[in-house]
Amino acid sequence: MSSYVYLMNNLEKLKLQKVKEHIDSYIELVARGEKTIVEALNELLRLEIEYQEEKAISACVKVANFPFFKSLEEFDFNFQPTINKAVIRDLMTLRFLDKKENILFLGNPGVGKTHLAVSIGIEASKKRNSTYFITCHDLLSNLKKAQLENRLEVRLKHYAKYKLLIIDEIGYLPIMEDESNIFFQLINKRYEKNSTIITTNKEFSKWSEIFGDVVIANAILDRLLHHSTVIKITGRSYRLKDKIDERNEKK
Repeated sequence: MSSYVYLMNNLEKLKLQKVKEHIDSYIELVARGEKTIVEALNELLRLEIEYQEEKAISACVKVANFPFFKSLEEFDFNFQPTINKAVIRDLMTLRFLDKKENILFLGNPGVGKTHLAVSIGIEASKKRNSTYFITCHDLLSNLKKAQLENRLEVRLKHYAKYKLLIIDEIGYLPIMEDESNIFFQLINKRYEKNSTIITTNKEFSKWSEIFGDVVIANAILDRLLHHSTVIKITGRSYRLKDKIDERNEKK
């Protein structure tokens, strides 16, 4: 076996894909005297490191269970002028994760709450922070199932461990009394330990209606709001905007 074949086989075994992909070009550059061996090795390793980092980021984003992939640049702040863009930009720095603070997006359906939550979540994932997205309905369904199987504590610890947990659509569907208690347990486990992003269409004064109990609702809100940023969006629905744009195009 030639030295070259042996080298290529070892690169394959070590899964150094980018080194293997570009090594022929760099061998030629070294042979022509356009690169030193050290320069060639450094550049090849840089390509490999960048590739491996991109793969790791993609894996983190994939396991986060986002319903879609939208960046902050895709958000139309002109359509929602009530949002302070500077505040959102600051949240994108992820300083809130280090301080274990929460973010609560409040507004009517279709105003962009989930888009902003996902954009922040994607940024957190890219920086290797354990992140998970789930709707309130699915979260409670999973926890109730675990309770029936005597695995509730294990499942609560699972959701409590994420550095960032995004709970979408609180208030869209009714919550039963036992579900309210379970939800409180989760929020209590995450309190001052990890950050949570909430999206809701209900004013906080109406959360007692959602959870069916004033005491439970206040206890949940107390922990969520203690260290938090609240973003209230009062603009129109993007879905309505799309309908209007479609009508205008047909005219």
